Amino acid sequence: MSMGDLIGIHPTELKFPFELRKQSSCSVQLANKTEKYIAFKVKTTNPKKYCVRPSSGIVLPGSTCNVTVTMQAQKEAPPEQCKDKFLIQSVVAPDGVTFKDITPEMFNREGGQVVEEFKLRVIYIPANPPSPVPEGSEEGTPPRASVHENGNQNSSFEDVSRSLEETKEKSSEAWSAISKLTDEKSSALQQKQRLHQELELMRKEISNSRAGGFSLSFVLLVGFLGVLIGYLVKRD
Repeated sequence: MSMGDLIGIHPTELKFPFELRKQSSCSVQLANKTEKYIAFKVKTTNPKKYCVRPSSGIVLPGSTCNVTVTMQAQKEAPPEQCKDKFLIQSVVAPDGVTFKDITPEMFNREGGQVVEEFKLRVIYIPANPPSPVPEGSEEGTPPRASVHENGNQNSSFEDVSRSLEETKEKSSEAWSAISKLTDEKSSALQQKQRLHQELELMRKEISNSRAGGFSLSFVLLVGFLGVLIGYLVKRD
């Protein structure tokens, strides 16, 4: 923490996780070390690149205030050493003052007014840092796995292969059952259609016999009686 007579500042550097085309934020805590009202103001050398909230305010006696600094999304990679800087000014303010009462004149040194200033530099941190190289491995050469690790990998591979084989067998049995049920359903439908056709044929035959008058049995009976009567007549 940067120590002053009026406020303490933590941290003393602004560290931004940097990633192209994405915003990044960090915060600074201001701690009032006095029993008086302290007014502060935050300035930057690159105001178009950064947004500060709040950029000015009042820290009550013995209290703290958090300031959030947001870096706008960048389209290009930053230089190795960032030249952007921030300046935090603080002065003693009248008791009961609010942030609405803060004016630029409050931070002028004219008239012997004490204005504390703290400079903070900007540091960019890669958002996705590269993984560290395992010990004992040469550059460009992948680390060798131990015998125990190879045994675990082989065991895992065998377990996966066995699981795949079991899944294939279950899938084949399921397809066989589905095919069998489909064939039984098709056979039942064909048998139903056949019975329906036979029933319709029987209905048509009954309907024709009723509409055609005498049945074949009745005609045969009449013919037989006619022959019998003719035979009797000739005999007499």
